[in-house]
Amino acid sequence: MDSLTQIALGACVAAACVPASQRRKALAVGAMLGTLPDLDVAIDYGDAVANFTQHRGFSHSLLVLVPLAVAIWWAMRRWWRPVGECPGRWFAAVMLTLTTHVLLDAHTAYGTQLWWPVASPPIAWATVFIIDPLYTSPLLVAALVVLWRPRIPASGWCLAAALAVSTAYLGWSWIAQGIVLRNARASLADRGLADAPIFATPTPFNTLLWRVVVLDGAGHLEGFDSLVAEDGPIEFEPRPGDPAAFERSRGIPAAIRLDWFADGFVRADVEGDLLVLTDLRMGQDPDHVFRHAVAGRGNPHWHEIEPQRLPTAMNLDRLRGVWSRIWSGPR
Repeated sequence: MDSLTQIALGACVAAACVPASQRRKALAVGAMLGTLPDLDVAIDYGDAVANFTQHRGFSHSLLVLVPLAVAIWWAMRRWWRPVGECPGRWFAAVMLTLTTHVLLDAHTAYGTQLWWPVASPPIAWATVFIIDPLYTSPLLVAALVVLWRPRIPASGWCLAAALAVSTAYLGWSWIAQGIVLRNARASLADRGLADAPIFATPTPFNTLLWRVVVLDGAGHLEGFDSLVAEDGPIEFEPRPGDPAAFERSRGIPAAIRLDWFADGFVRADVEGDLLVLTDLRMGQDPDHVFRHAVAGRGNPHWHEIEPQRLPTAMNLDRLRGVWSRIWSGPR
């Protein structure tokens, strides 16, 4: 999720764990720890594909963060007196702040390597967009209340309510995704693609309109499903790629890495003398967020080049058109 959300979540989680007299201190500690895993964006891993696919790697692994939380708590207990006054509560504050960060990130489409260094594909439950005001707002309100009046009973109630509401919203996002996947399977059955790989993720800033990507062997299909509009079966549009070109790039490390990172939801296109791989999970056709040139044309095979991320210009009119479909369905 975005940095503001992670700061607000970390602050509220930490403040909810400690006594009222220490809530402001916990608010500050939780805000700092809530953004700690994302500091890996400052690391240069060597090239564009490495930077893209290693973000949310070791710094988001539960196998790293659990022992790190123990170490941070131990150091705080030794050198900071407030922790020594209620060590058990502060242990919960540190541990939950770090682990909830990565579990929330796993709910987005990007992919989070919760079990790094295990080489399984990143976890991308994709039930919420990376920025969702309905998730973040209750946490921000509670954090401001605690900052203003930390000792009053209402502060504790606000924290509990904010965490309950935000967690319930995540629960709703799973239900919504399940409805969309059921609708998608029903719509795909007529095409003979009922068992095709599907990726469903909400469109920006909401959980009412969902984008569905389906791999069909020749490229992919893309459709939208609104949970509030009477839009009937999902209307999928074909988006052709170049599977043959991708197959010829199988020996190129960057192509292998991108395919692994997106769990197969990539499209290959030949643009001039470059082979471009697009991560189909983020953005929408043709405005995908992550596109990388990974190979140059050879004779007869593609040859490895230094990977480069290609710029993407988002079409705001197209985005507004998608949003209109929340209430009115396709036009």
